Amino acid sequence: MEKVIRFVRLHLGDGNEEVGRKEIEKSWIEATRVLLRYEPVDREFLDRVLKADDSTLALLYYRLHFHLIRRSGAWVHDGSR
Repeated sequence: MEKVIRFVRLHLGDGNEEVGRKEIEKSWIEATRVLLRYEPVDREFLDRVLKADDSTLALLYYRLHFHLIRRSGAWVHDGSR
């Protein structure tokens, strides 16, 4: 498991594990910022989505992770840095 985590950090950080760790944290920070706005949430939609198979949910996790990093405005892989 440690090797997989290190691989992901190195990949996200373009070879720098510490940068990769910060990239992962960006999605958590952005998700928290959105939730702190206290806007209505479609809980029925969430309940339907969470009934999907594990492979679909795992891919959704990655898609959401990258979406939130892009929203943070500090995405290192978009060519803007």
